[in-house]
Amino acid sequence: SSGAACAFTMAWFHPDRWRRVLSYSGTFVNQQSPPDPATPRGAWEYHAALIPAAPRKPLKIWLEVGERDLHADDPEETWHNWPLANRRMAAALAAKCYDYRFTLSREGRHFDQRVLEQTLPEAIEWLWAEGP
Repeated sequence: SSGAACAFTMAWFHPDRWRRVLSYSGTFVNQQSPPDPATPRGAWEYHAALIPAAPRKPLKIWLEVGERDLHADDPEETWHNWPLANRRMAAALAAKCYDYRFTLSREGRHFDQRVLEQTLPEAIEWLWAEGP
């Protein structure tokens, strides 16, 4: 959730130190307070602007989100729809040829324990296999 956005932020701004990101129900939405004019949409900026505009970084990223995650029915202009934000993250990473995996969990909810139990071993093995 927010820890995933924090982990991605550390890797994004310090790829010399952190290159692997494990994200379950990543908060790539607008949660900032107070607003920052440099990033008016909060973490929504990653997939909307930052990733597309920046050179590719040596990162390896595992993303998971549930179909029924937080604010799944909210319109895009709220910048607060978790499933949509994570789908957009995956699309932005794919467009820049990042080493990433994306899982959209059918009927999954926010940080769904069943999904975590089924996917965490594979996620850790994949993240720590050869790569960045």
